[in-house]
Amino acid sequence: MNGISDSVLFTTLGVALHLVIQVLLIIRVLLKPHRDPTARLTWVVVVIALPIAGIIAYLLLGETNIGRKRAERMRRVLEQMPHVSAAPGIDALKLRPSIPERHAHLFQVGQSISSFHPIGGNRAHLPPDSNAVVESLVADIDAAQDHVHVLFYIWLADNNGLEVAQALMRAAQRGVTCRAMADDLGSRAMIHSEHWRSMQAAGVKLARALPIGNPLLRMLGGRIDLRNHRKIVVIDDWITYCGSQNCADPEFRVKAKYAPWVDMMIRFEGPIARQNQHLFAGDWMAHVEDDIDALLRRPIPSSTAESTNTSAAGTRISAQVVGTGPTVRYSAMPELFEALIYSARRSLVITTPYYVPDESMQAALCASARRGVETLIVFPQRNDSRIVAAASRSYYADLLAAGVRIYEYVGGLLHTKSLTLDGEISLIGSANMDRRSFDLNYENNILLYDPDLTKQIRARQQHYLDSAVLVDAEQVAAWPRHRRLVNNTVAMLGPVL
Repeated sequence: MNGISDSVLFTTLGVALHLVIQVLLIIRVLLKPHRDPTARLTWVVVVIALPIAGIIAYLLLGETNIGRKRAERMRRVLEQMPHVSAAPGIDALKLRPSIPERHAHLFQVGQSISSFHPIGGNRAHLPPDSNAVVESLVADIDAAQDHVHVLFYIWLADNNGLEVAQALMRAAQRGVTCRAMADDLGSRAMIHSEHWRSMQAAGVKLARALPIGNPLLRMLGGRIDLRNHRKIVVIDDWITYCGSQNCADPEFRVKAKYAPWVDMMIRFEGPIARQNQHLFAGDWMAHVEDDIDALLRRPIPSSTAESTNTSAAGTRISAQVVGTGPTVRYSAMPELFEALIYSARRSLVITTPYYVPDESMQAALCASARRGVETLIVFPQRNDSRIVAAASRSYYADLLAAGVRIYEYVGGLLHTKSLTLDGEISLIGSANMDRRSFDLNYENNILLYDPDLTKQIRARQQHYLDSAVLVDAEQVAAWPRHRRLVNNTVAMLGPVL
């Protein structure tokens, strides 16, 4: 009898302890700041419905936490860095942006996120495809005289990946300071390869962004899935690249069945490079004992003066870097997207591979179409993430009902993240329109005003549209019930996933 009584007692105590843990965790969910009601409700349901798995899931994935020590170091690094506007030469060269008053508020949103003012005097070139981007990048590295900084989320040891690696080694061997950083998860194969060791032996300074180490121990000190998704190149403080392209072949052999990856990367020349330099420096010094603040205190290169005196089309582009991430202001990226969407008056064209919006962004897109703006959005027909594809399609019916025209690209995996607005404003970069880019990843984008460059970007978007199929409301309505059930269920779990 005593054995039975003890067993009942331990069971009762175990159940009571579990209930206490559940209640405390639910209270934590409800008190956690910067969380929308839908996300709170989803997590409460998960914790209650899955008594053990739900608790574990929340502890591992429920909060945006990169680790106390890492967050503190990032904070210290950013505090000590000089502000980009303090660089000598900016005022003297009168690089003031030329932005119409009707668009000024958009750049104010960007400035509130990263503290970077829009700046004029920039040139830009849009290469025709991914291989052309790498050819241009390798040529720029081979011509570098002082330093080369690169940061990629995915860096593969394929043709293009090794072309860039070899260019960095050549530059380092001739005395150019080369710093290369890659995300520890996205580029794990390259980081653990002989090519990474060869770059280090050649004098390239290397760093792993958000190193994982022991996965079990790492999960105790912060979320393992918070990643550096940025794609940044800065050469001699004057040339910079920004867009969606990773350092890899378009065939993307690790996921070859979805290939080719279709990306957009723009090469900029001008003072906008200094803003990307700031983003890179912050990421670099947060991981490496290598203080490069002195680079940020240098005068803007003198060649800027030559650029600002030209009158050729496209040489006076006004641009602004916008960097976001889990340690940047909450809701920064969706705020920028929504500001752009609500500002559209004639046309709005968006391309994104991953669309898992919050309610306000979905409402913004619907409102754009309802007020008569030509609103087009292009997704890949075949997505490398079935979960994201299902979630994205759960939003189709409401978008179509509002008048948004949805296209699905059939020429590969459309990976380009781009937005053009009224033929004048463009946003390009690494951020997707999903909750991972909003809350979990470090991203970098460039917001720009220039009708000529926007026209080129819009032409590229049109190329995507010409290679896409239109999705109509009748087609979506005809989806079988089980498909709609899966799509809506996955979307409901968006705050968790």
